[in-house]
Parts: sequence; C-alpha cells; structure tokens
Amino acid sequence: MAVFLSTFANRIDKKGRVSVPATFRAALEQESSSGVILYPSFKHPCLEGCGDERIEQIAESIDALDAFSEEAENLQTILADSVRLTIDGDGRIMLPKDLADFAGMGETAMFVGLGKSFQVWEPAAFEAHRNAARQRARDKGATLRIVKPNDGGGR
Repeated sequence: MAVFLSTFANRIDKKGRVSVPATFRAALEQESSSGVILYPSFKHPCLEGCGDERIEQIAESIDALDAFSEEAENLQTILADSVRLTIDGDGRIMLPKDLADFAGMGETAMFVGLGKSFQVWEPAAFEAHRNAARQRARDKGATLRIVKPNDGGGR
C-alpha cells in the first residue's frame, strides 16, 4: 500500500477544481487506484481521503462487525457518504460542494498526509488542529514503537 506524506495547500478554482498533490497522485497510481475517495470525517471538520485499497480495507473491517449492530450501522455511513473522484489530465479533482461546505473550505484546500490515508482541511482549521495535537503529544510525552512490516504490530 502506498503512503501519503507531507502537507500541501492548493487553491480551489471558481469551478470547484483543486489539484491533488503530485506525491499523492503517485501514491494512488502505485496502488492502481481508480481515483480519489473522499468522505466527511467522523471526528474533525475535514474530509478523509484514500485510494481503492484503503476503502476496501474499511469496507472489509465494517463487514467483520455484527451486521445488525449499531456500530456497524454507524460506520456504514462512511461508505454511504464516500465519493469516488476522477483525477483529470491536469491532476485535479472536482471537489463536491457538499463536501467542501462540510469542511468549511473557501479558496484553499490543505492536503494532509496521514500514511495510509490523508485528510483535506480548510487551512486555518488545520493549523489549529495541528497545534492542539502537537501540544497534546508534548503534554502526554508521546512515544512511538517502530514496528517491522511483518511483525504483527502494524495494521
């Protein structure tokens, strides 16, 4: 699976088109994804983004839950709200208005790499989120155990 890294601010044009960062497009191509998948975040005022492999993992994880549970029903909204967007020849997607409105985006979209997935934020909201996350990490003395790809510690 490809990895999404770094943070990029890209302008949204008047038609709602925005360039997907070149490194994100390369990651999507590496996993032979047929475009970008976006859906509203459960946790933050942003959009969650991924390629085909990750959304398939999400669907399989939801399917592994008790089909009639409230948890499954809640998480199925990810699939119901997901939109598959085609990347045009200039590397752009057409950002649906309802998703842009959900994330409070105006003229700029901030693409934020999260490893196996990414987020798309309104820039000022992302800066506030990033600053709060860094402060929480400092306050809690966050550490990370580095796992090898096949040692069972990864996901």
